[in-house]
Amino acid sequence: MDPQQQRPEAPHHRPQPPAPGGGGDSSAVLFVLFGFLAIFALTMLPSTSLSILHQVPEGHVGVYWRGGALLKTITDPGFHLKLPLVTQFEPVQVTLQTDQVRDIPCGTKGGVMINFEKIEVVNRLRKEFVYETLLNYGVQYDNTWIYDKIHHEINQFCSSHSLQEVYIDVFDQIDEKMKEALQGDCTRYAPGIEIINVRVTKPAIPESIRRNFEQMEEERTKVLIAIERQRVVEKEAETKKKMAISEAEKNANMYTAREKSLADADFYKVMREAEANKLKLTPQFLELKFIEAIADNTKIFFGDKVPNMVLDQRLLGNFLQVSKEVSKEVNSKSGSGEDNTEVQFV
Repeated sequence: MDPQQQRPEAPHHRPQPPAPGGGGDSSAVLFVLFGFLAIFALTMLPSTSLSILHQVPEGHVGVYWRGGALLKTITDPGFHLKLPLVTQFEPVQVTLQTDQVRDIPCGTKGGVMINFEKIEVVNRLRKEFVYETLLNYGVQYDNTWIYDKIHHEINQFCSSHSLQEVYIDVFDQIDEKMKEALQGDCTRYAPGIEIINVRVTKPAIPESIRRNFEQMEEERTKVLIAIERQRVVEKEAETKKKMAISEAEKNANMYTAREKSLADADFYKVMREAEANKLKLTPQFLELKFIEAIADNTKIFFGDKVPNMVLDQRLLGNFLQVSKEVSKEVNSKSGSGEDNTEVQFV
């Protein structure tokens, strides 16, 4: 074959270098980024058990277990750090909390089965006793000293009382008795648990017995209403009696005051008259009264013996002088008959 007629060789293509920012490198970067975020979420977010960072809410304290053993470390509310997968964390409430114990069946002394639907126990775990309480009774310490204890005490109480006593007579004492029983055992065995209050609801009793109790209560209410009406009537009668007595005393006081005022007025009048008469007792007044008294007589006697009967000679002399003047006037008018006075001298 002619060398000039040889076919041209095909051009050689060199491989192009990959463009920057290719798909393989970006996938690797994203994988690393996602892995970092996952590790951060597992170790730092407090919502996971593998996290280093955890949060203790307000009103709680943080307690820790390492290898199943309770640590003495107690943390306050806030953010804290722990070892993941090694240390376990649990928040424990140290403020007031209400535990509700439901459906507590019990039998009374007479054999009647009743059921307490709900009993509420307000309690608190003191902070300084958290470690000791959890060490002895665990995180669910209230199951032992509240829930189970309430069941026991309610059954003990019902077994020693009749239905009438449990349902009516001593029902108002159950709260206090339950509180004393719970607090007594807690003080002895778990001193960190403080029982604040116990609220017991009315137990559910058989329907037939409940109707009988309702009828008894209705009759008792009627009797109480009748007694109350009688008391009202008695009070009204007593009030009317007191009003009558008060009115009579008022009238008597008014009459007494009036009579006293009249007596005081009469006494004052007499006293004033006595004082006036005392002031009148003058020689001139006595002389006037003597003359008026003698002038009232229709017969007047004169003579030597007359002075022996009169004590005041001066008055007698004045009287004699006046009498002479009167006699002259009488004698001068005797002829006319105008005066019937008879004057004689002895």
